[in-house]
Amino acid sequence: MASIAKAIIPIAGLSTRFLPLSKALPKELLPLGGKPMVQYAIEEVKAAGASEIIFIVNTQKKLLGDYLKRAPQLEKLLEERNQQKLVEELRGLDKALEGLSFTFLLDKALGDGHAVLQAKRLVKDEPCFVVYPDDVFEARVPCSAQLEKVFATSQKPVTALCRMPKEKLSSYGVVQAEKIASRLYKIQKIVEKPQQDPPSLLAIAGRRVITPEVFDCLKKAKPNKKGEIVLSEVFGDMVRDGKIVYGYEVEGRWWEAGTKKDWMRTDVYYSLTHPEYGKELREFVRDEKLNF
Repeated sequence: MASIAKAIIPIAGLSTRFLPLSKALPKELLPLGGKPMVQYAIEEVKAAGASEIIFIVNTQKKLLGDYLKRAPQLEKLLEERNQQKLVEELRGLDKALEGLSFTFLLDKALGDGHAVLQAKRLVKDEPCFVVYPDDVFEARVPCSAQLEKVFATSQKPVTALCRMPKEKLSSYGVVQAEKIASRLYKIQKIVEKPQQDPPSLLAIAGRRVITPEVFDCLKKAKPNKKGEIVLSEVFGDMVRDGKIVYGYEVEGRWWEAGTKKDWMRTDVYYSLTHPEYGKELREFVRDEKLNF
């Protein structure tokens, strides 16, 4: 039985990289292959055993709550119009969300660590997942489930790691770590966006398992130069203080959607591999001679 029942999804940021679109539409509702990116995160933590999802949002994220609600009047209208395929799609979403509870907490854009801290009173003394929807993992075993397996034996905070080309590491938090088992590392240091000589090729990806100890450290943390409390920086502080934090090099493919370019790339992939529409879209690419 899974030991982690709660997941925090921090989405209180301003999504400035997606302006002007994000003035009206939360980034998390942008589609990847026809499905909102946030739904991938929700389905992942559900598959890992979580049943309670805590969203940390700002006041512009109301549409997300609307998306997650059932729409019986719309379903009835579609049935009256004999649009059964659309009814089945709505019911498919309801089934994907079945068994889950959602809580929304307001926060300002003061860093993901500050956002996560707002959930402390709901998480209490339990471990929980922290999941960022603009990181999507294509994996046989859900990414969060992989981390939960590490936590089950270690009972310590765990962060997802992905191996990246050296030339790309300046955009990520990168770990210096001691390998202690297959894919498992004990983190010794975290370097944020190293401009030269990164300590390894292992970048921090947007999945965590955190413990009550992490909340205590977040509560004591001081904002950085940007006025933000950043969870990976707090992990780095914990390691410097002698606390144990593990990193796990996850199995699977990491797709990013945190910038317009990354989102477009990921949407293209998920669209072209879509189980229903992918074949037709691939034929369209060939017919239009779009192999530049």
